[in-house]
Amino acid sequence: MTARDEFTRLIRETDTPVAEAALWIAAEQRAIDVKANLEKLASIADAVRPRIEAAASQREKIEVLNHYLFVEQGFAGSREDYYDPRNSFLDQVLERRVGIPISLSVVYVEVARRLGLDADGVGFPGHFLAVVHGEPDILIDAFEGIVVSRADCEARLKSSMGSKAVFSDDLLAPASAHEILVRMLNNLKQIYFQKEDWEAALACCDRMLLLFPEMPLELRDRGLLYQRLECYSAALPDLERFLELAPDHESAHGVRTNLETLRRKAQQLH
Repeated sequence: MTARDEFTRLIRETDTPVAEAALWIAAEQRAIDVKANLEKLASIADAVRPRIEAAASQREKIEVLNHYLFVEQGFAGSREDYYDPRNSFLDQVLERRVGIPISLSVVYVEVARRLGLDADGVGFPGHFLAVVHGEPDILIDAFEGIVVSRADCEARLKSSMGSKAVFSDDLLAPASAHEILVRMLNNLKQIYFQKEDWEAALACCDRMLLLFPEMPLELRDRGLLYQRLECYSAALPDLERFLELAPDHESAHGVRTNLETLRRKAQQLH
């Protein structure tokens, strides 16, 4: 089976294993040993397990885990080259100990769960977080290597989106496996757009649409990428479906105009 086949198989499971699916995203870019990388995560958890089991409270367990991951193991946010694609590939994050908020949060959640902690990823706008559930829930910023409060999150939201941004507890809801994978793929897609690597960007769109087949903007973007790659017949159904799903989107008029040209080019090829 190809890396894409393995990814597709995993996302069809009832409880999609995020780390393994993320590793198959990386494996589509280059050959990696997925099993060995999963064993790395298990080894990280096993090494700190005795200290976690000796901790007297959930907060103490989190303090032990945070110190182990962010101080002893050196996992940290990438500050020199945030948009390096390696920061989004889980195998590279495990090897280099450097990543972006979502990839580091995936590492954190995977290790925490192996240690018996009830952890999830949190798709907070602009900066992915992790949460360990309990009384109370404890939020972790894996990029900074710190615990953050609800008030911290509200301040961050207003700082990044303006003082009128409305904070709600919904913004701290656990993200599903599919939502996490889409966000990882979207980060990669944006990097590939900047690099003008259209085929790699197209592969990201393909996998996002495997996760959520009716995402209007991804259908639009995939159609436009097909067009850029001169695959006009492939572009048409994506752009037409985008217009069906989002006829009033601000980009819809441009897509309608573009479709006329695309149909002519597709007919000429036949």
